[in-house]
Amino acid sequence: MTADILILSNGPGEVTTWVRPVVKQLRKQLGNDREQIRISVILSPCPNSSGKEAEIARSFPEVDRVQAAEYFWNFLLWGKTLENWEWSKCGVVVFLGGDQIFPAIIGRRLGYRTVVYAEWEARWYNWIDRFGVMKPEVANRIPSKYTHKFTVIGDLMAEAQGQENNEEKVELSSSTPTLLLPCSSALFPSSSLELIGLLPGSKAAKLTQGVPFMLAVAEYVKVKRPQSQFIIPVAPTLDIETLASFADPQKNNFVRIFGSSSASLNAISNTQSLPNLKTETGLRVELHTETPAYSILSKCSICLTTVGANTAELGSLAVPMIVLLPTQQLDAMRSWDGLPGLLANMPLLGSSFAKLINWLVLRRLGLLAWPNIWAKEMVVPELVGKLQPQEVGEMVIDFLNHPEKLEKIRARLRSIRGEAGAAQKLAKLVKEELNEL
Repeated sequence: MTADILILSNGPGEVTTWVRPVVKQLRKQLGNDREQIRISVILSPCPNSSGKEAEIARSFPEVDRVQAAEYFWNFLLWGKTLENWEWSKCGVVVFLGGDQIFPAIIGRRLGYRTVVYAEWEARWYNWIDRFGVMKPEVANRIPSKYTHKFTVIGDLMAEAQGQENNEEKVELSSSTPTLLLPCSSALFPSSSLELIGLLPGSKAAKLTQGVPFMLAVAEYVKVKRPQSQFIIPVAPTLDIETLASFADPQKNNFVRIFGSSSASLNAISNTQSLPNLKTETGLRVELHTETPAYSILSKCSICLTTVGANTAELGSLAVPMIVLLPTQQLDAMRSWDGLPGLLANMPLLGSSFAKLINWLVLRRLGLLAWPNIWAKEMVVPELVGKLQPQEVGEMVIDFLNHPEKLEKIRARLRSIRGEAGAAQKLAKLVKEELNEL
């Protein structure tokens, strides 16, 4: 049988943490014969988009065709892709991000079966053929006549743990190529390694404050704990030159506001070392560009991170974290999901909406990080407000001085994350729908 599988997705988090493991499992279960099974990815607009999601999706060897988000509405309304793709008579539309009405509309137009992955809420269940849901609670809210469509598959974000276990460790930079360590020996000697991850985000709204603030914290910690080493897993939608620009006081005023020294990019030319940011004080932060960065993140004692999908990935890896949302510039934080993100990025009025949204966020009681949302309690610290690097640095030092606190967080993260295997189960649902054709 010749069939098309059309995957609908949108933002960088969905493409990297949902689409990637699912297409791997689809090829594993359905085979690699492109004449029989063709996998296409069509992206829809997302307020958190960096514009590189299509490029990331094209890098997945399991995927045959990709269309970027700017061409989505023409496809949704008229069924026309930019390159006038042809479609097989048989196929399945798989929803992995966006609005759940999209697969319902597109599935009907193409005459395809539809499979939706639903994290927290399932919609349009009278029009959708199958749902793979994260938890039983999602299905429990559905009228009984539709419950046969629902299968609990677990948390796709939890696939991070499974992928990390299967990834090869990053090769050590040394004269002994067979020795493997998490990062290059030139910066990080293997003895007494104390690795701290910095995850400032991927969009300018977060990087403007996140990069200089986290570098300032790292400089503070380094003085008191010289054995500490720092890494930044560079988001796949971001290049290292752009990242480095946010550490340049000539391009980002927040470098001076947070009291961090400027940092310059040291782009190593030889293949045995990784690029790094070097501050005026001599601190070096190694930049890791492999995607996903689960192998190196899993080696971290603790991470500093902004809000977003990265908190879910760290939670799935059971890596302790401190979630930071500095608000020295209220209208800078415009990377919210859904309607708030659209309002905050409107022309002319966007800045006012952004200030109002962030003011409202400051009034709420925590639970901004995904592990805290899942557990409905403060599992990992969330620090929101006009943060100071010294205060956050002291918190990091206290955690490192008391490893039992970190272990308590790890154990709690392991207990709340969803079971691995969601991608395999979702691919099985797609296979079952293909067999119905």
